[in-house]
Amino acid sequence: MAESWVNHAERIGSDLHLELSAPGSRRAALIRALREAVRGGRLAPGTRLPPYRSLAVDLGVARNTVADAYAELVAEGWLTSRQGSGTRVAERTEPLRPAVSAPLKTPVKTPARARGPRHDLRQGTPDSSAFPRAAWLASYRRALHRAPNEVFGPGDPAGRPELRAALAEYLARARGVRTEPDRIVVCSGVAHALRLLFGSGVLRGPLAVEAYGLPFHRELLAAEGVRTVPIPLDEHGALVDRLGRERAVLLTPAHQFPTGGPLHAERRAAVVDWARARGGVVLEDDYDGEFRYDRKPVGALQSLDPERVILLGSVSKSLSPAVRLGWMVLPQRYVGDALAAKGEREAWASILDQLALADLITSGAYDRHVRRMRQRYRARRDRLVAGLAEHAPHIEAGGIAAGLHAVLRLPPGTERSAVQAAVRRGVALDGLAEFRHPDTDMPARDGLVVGYATPSEHAYGAALEALCGALPQGEARVPATPAPS
Repeated sequence: MAESWVNHAERIGSDLHLELSAPGSRRAALIRALREAVRGGRLAPGTRLPPYRSLAVDLGVARNTVADAYAELVAEGWLTSRQGSGTRVAERTEPLRPAVSAPLKTPVKTPARARGPRHDLRQGTPDSSAFPRAAWLASYRRALHRAPNEVFGPGDPAGRPELRAALAEYLARARGVRTEPDRIVVCSGVAHALRLLFGSGVLRGPLAVEAYGLPFHRELLAAEGVRTVPIPLDEHGALVDRLGRERAVLLTPAHQFPTGGPLHAERRAAVVDWARARGGVVLEDDYDGEFRYDRKPVGALQSLDPERVILLGSVSKSLSPAVRLGWMVLPQRYVGDALAAKGEREAWASILDQLALADLITSGAYDRHVRRMRQRYRARRDRLVAGLAEHAPHIEAGGIAAGLHAVLRLPPGTERSAVQAAVRRGVALDGLAEFRHPDTDMPARDGLVVGYATPSEHAYGAALEALCGALPQGEARVPATPAPS
């Protein structure tokens, strides 16, 4: 009885597409097709070809036809064959170039690959070299081993129950959040959450925002037709008493982005009272709440009133922006609308990644990673402060009690020249003006936003040296004039 294609496919080593429509014998056509695949670069040197039997079944030819074709190409030097290693494309000192049938009238220029900066001190990303690969792999394996069959079907838009349960426990323990798993909706990050909430009409504008914040969020909201209204800041965070007729406000209360510092306790209470009185809601962007150094932990604003605060979070700072997972902790009245906005199936957040993150949290590996990174980032922050004290004592670093970046306060009128000087030294960073809302009447501040988490450990020292060399010089001290005798 002929072997079924399914049974055969289970043993196929690799797939190989070949066209045997040329005239002549099947053996000659196969030899020509293989030569062309090697000559054209489709089969790179060292590529292992399928076994005789597999390719013969795929092409509908006799096994001996494939064996004879392989043997002839081995003799010609196109292929190599060794016991135990199979048949492979021969290695060549010079790569073969694809044949071109006719020259192009207008040559197409391949754009040069953009070269990154020598020293990356941009805010917003953790040290990519510190991703917990071994722990993530172990969690992924355990999650796959335990996963029920339903995991490999369409995903629930709410997110996997394993992850929502793990997040409810973790956020309660680490951030003081008051919630249940059924109030958590998994998404791909804070930007995705904002699109879901405002793009689908779950919430409507205008939206009050802090006068300094991520321009990406403002642009995203503007694209959804949402007008953002800036409220000014001082050393205690947003001036929430300036809130007007809006019914929603977006804040970073644990660590104001980018200027630093937590929202004052009285203002935390006041903004919740405002939301209750207005029938509105506070959106809490908890973007780096795990990383604090010189202060007591500041719990989530959400704990003051879970029915008036939506907490938004992700693992983009704690793990990596490559892990596209975030969450919304919602008041009960918004859960149904948020799920309707997502649709009937999960289209954004990988189900397998959700299971891996759930295991990472419940196994304790996530906590261990956060503690380890907290120590590493604190050491980097201390090196930044020490470097400034030695090379630029006139420059003060603000917002350094928590987070992954610092704001270097500059003399008025020096920000642009400092950014340009940094670029000349190969340093990528942002000026504070990049984060200022264009409609605010709050006085502008000169400064540099320095992300000390981004470089790898071995590159951080050189990055600091280049940064200090780009900073504006301090005012020369004039010697005191001796008093007349």
